[in-house]
Amino acid sequence: MTKSPLKPRERILVALDTPDVARAVALSQALGGHVGGIKLGLEFFNANGPQGVRDVSKAASESTPTPLFLDLKFHDIPNTVAGAVKSVMPLAPSILNVHAAGGIEMMKRALEAATEGSERLGIERPMLIAVTVLTSLDDADLTSVGQTTPARDQVLRLAALTQMAGLDGVVCSSQEIAAIRTECGPDFKLIVPGIRPAGAALGDQKRVMTPKQAIAEGADYLVIGRPITGADNPASAAAAIAAEVEA
Repeated sequence: MTKSPLKPRERILVALDTPDVARAVALSQALGGHVGGIKLGLEFFNANGPQGVRDVSKAASESTPTPLFLDLKFHDIPNTVAGAVKSVMPLAPSILNVHAAGGIEMMKRALEAATEGSERLGIERPMLIAVTVLTSLDDADLTSVGQTTPARDQVLRLAALTQMAGLDGVVCSSQEIAAIRTECGPDFKLIVPGIRPAGAALGDQKRVMTPKQAIAEGADYLVIGRPITGADNPASAAAAIAAEVEA
């Protein structure tokens, strides 16, 4: 990924939440050079596998190199996660993630696998980040699954554990940005989903913030999907969000 200081457009990671390769390719071609990266997740990967990822990544970078955020949220026993990370390294993701709730040993093994895999392939190691608490969950949701700690406290606990494991940063909601900055320092990367421009529908997100607010709080990257991909002109929508961040 591009090193800080980042231009406003470089902070935007567009979530291509579709299982359709042709749709994802078209969006990637339209957005190449207008955003900091594209994100492909479980829905797309399960439908199309590694070849689908290659097709979209190639399309995104035809005019301008466009980083790939492979959002697969690995969460399993350490050995299995290490193997999964090794398996996707040939796709050369710029960002890869695991669930912090998998524990420190799982995260350490994931980092080792990413480092070894990138060295073997002669590519740059991806930014390895950990998901803390999904932005679709609030305190009531955590209580229902037996986590009585407020979401904010759980996020801080998992962020500290991620840093201890040596990973590069976390996925967190905008509401925890400032607290994690205090806890983990300025170099710990914060990737923030649940971003909605002013007036946009919240969808299934519960802990949200506008792009400008999130950057002001200290976010490094913003994950934005439907406000861009659902627009009549995705490139113009991305440009408008970048302008909002810069203003």
